[in-house]
Amino acid sequence: MRLEFGYDTGVQYAEVPEENLLKILRPNEIPLQKQDEESLVRGALSAPIGAPLLRSTVQPGEKVVIVSSDISRPMPTWKVMPALLDELYAGGVLAKDITLIFARGVHRAHTDEERRHLAGERAYKEIRCIDSDRDDAVMVGTTSRGTPVEIMRAVAEADRRICLGNIEFHYFAGFSGGAKAIMPGVSTRTSIRFNHSHMVEPGSHAGKLSGNPVREDIEEAAAMVGVDFIVNVVLDAHKRILHAVAGDVTQAHRAGCAFLEQFYLTPIPACADIVLVSQGGAPKDANLYQLQKALDNAKHAVKPGGVIILIGCAKEGFGEEVFEAWFRAAQKPQDLIDRLRENFVLGGHKAAAIAMVEQMADIYLVSDWTDEAVKQIFMTPFSTVEDALGAAFKKCGKKATLLAMPYGGSTLPRVQQAQCGQ
Repeated sequence: MRLEFGYDTGVQYAEVPEENLLKILRPNEIPLQKQDEESLVRGALSAPIGAPLLRSTVQPGEKVVIVSSDISRPMPTWKVMPALLDELYAGGVLAKDITLIFARGVHRAHTDEERRHLAGERAYKEIRCIDSDRDDAVMVGTTSRGTPVEIMRAVAEADRRICLGNIEFHYFAGFSGGAKAIMPGVSTRTSIRFNHSHMVEPGSHAGKLSGNPVREDIEEAAAMVGVDFIVNVVLDAHKRILHAVAGDVTQAHRAGCAFLEQFYLTPIPACADIVLVSQGGAPKDANLYQLQKALDNAKHAVKPGGVIILIGCAKEGFGEEVFEAWFRAAQKPQDLIDRLRENFVLGGHKAAAIAMVEQMADIYLVSDWTDEAVKQIFMTPFSTVEDALGAAFKKCGKKATLLAMPYGGSTLPRVQQAQCGQ
């Protein structure tokens, strides 16, 4: 059987024995949405999960903060705000008492024009719209895992806290959304470093909630701060709202995660000896930083000691300066993991994530990189998928099983009661 994988603006091919192929993983079919996006949001607000109606929760005179995502995330805040403001006004809250805060964690500040875009014209005109300020924080407490819960003062001191976000798989927090608006969203660098340092522990991976140390630490921190209500959305491939949930910070979030899994979680019959994975070509395979997501998804499908063939031209190189610097300073994968444990740094965290996959499987990189450059990141270089597959069969044997993930960033494999790369 001939398989094809997107590679930059072209395609790479591989002839695969059908008897060896377990499955080709593709994104599940998503139904056409019959309701418009605003109706979905209003519907969620009118039927909250695990919480009373927001309008019956808030009181006139209360100071309300709405925490939403910054510009680095696909959350369409401007599509949610009109319905949310109507709900707050119906509860007697005044516009002057509402603040929309863009949770930027350790990301850069926004321009005024970016804040206007994120909030939408109506919200930008009616209420206060500001960036989170990690330097003006208060200490709320310490989680059982030792994370100091240092939260932006305006959030911690508000009468009501409402969190917005989009739900998608997150490679170490399990899923985005829910309490992540609080931690790391409006937390200090120190809080984020402590929380994210748990990403190297077992259980910190995509699609896992219970038993995930990062997610559990996040939700413990949010419970200490107090979140009164959330509105979370699931987006389709075109970033349109496909589904919305509202209500309790945990119960509504879990319902949204369950909906997401119907379409983006892909069942597999078993873990494979060899996994071929691509981001699907340009623009998603422009650099190694972007390829990391597909690689991290592929680890859930490969047997320990197997081979992942990572396919992507990465013509722009590493794609992030800190990410590159960490790899160049490391002598072996374990160095990256140890460094992250000592000091969590954005950019370095993705280098450590790749290192953890390298410790469980061999990674054959099909790219435009030189052989020397690939070896410096502890992978084996190939220029074609055919050559990489041939080498993988030599290592794993002629009867080695295969899984193909031509859109690896959009498919999260899951096999029940099996030990893959968990």
